[in-house]
Amino acid sequence: MSPRRILRGLVTLMAMVTVGFGATAVAAAPAAAAPSQLAATVCYNTSQAGPFASYANQAASIWNNATNNVTLSQCGSNLRIYYTYGGGSYAVRYSLGNGYVVIDYYQAQQYSPLRIMTHEIGHILGLPDNYNGSCAILMSGGSAGTSCTNPYPSSSEAARVDQLFAGRLAGTDRVGTTVFQDSWPAMAGALN
Repeated sequence: MSPRRILRGLVTLMAMVTVGFGATAVAAAPAAAAPSQLAATVCYNTSQAGPFASYANQAASIWNNATNNVTLSQCGSNLRIYYTYGGGSYAVRYSLGNGYVVIDYYQAQQYSPLRIMTHEIGHILGLPDNYNGSCAILMSGGSAGTSCTNPYPSSSEAARVDQLFAGRLAGTDRVGTTVFQDSWPAMAGALN
């Protein structure tokens, strides 16, 4: 008897035994995919990020570790990272996961550049500003002061991003161009 025929016979026998004991016979389902395997991918590009490219990579890693339904990967241009001298740091979101971030070199001298980068990417991932002044809240931006260096989203911020990328919210939450500016107020006497 061939090995294939033996295997087919064993599978048939197992199905009959399972049905014989009153259980429903079903084909073995593959193990549930890990959340990261189900994640949407936001491809980012740091070719114009200058001295902030490594901060973009660190911020992507932070978001990847905090969320399950989205993965940031340096694979394209859904999200472009730029830098400038003056004018402020900001994000422009065209739709969920699509847009660009601009990091102001001068503001990055006053505030934590990693916090700025992670915050601005948070806008691209669907989060609005939250000017409550809490350093524990990433989207509080510069309202937490220049001494705040926390680059990590809170659990509720990460959950909101997961919720958005799971597609559980209205389409209006995922589309439309939005510009997020003034999260990082310039200090008195700062270079402009």
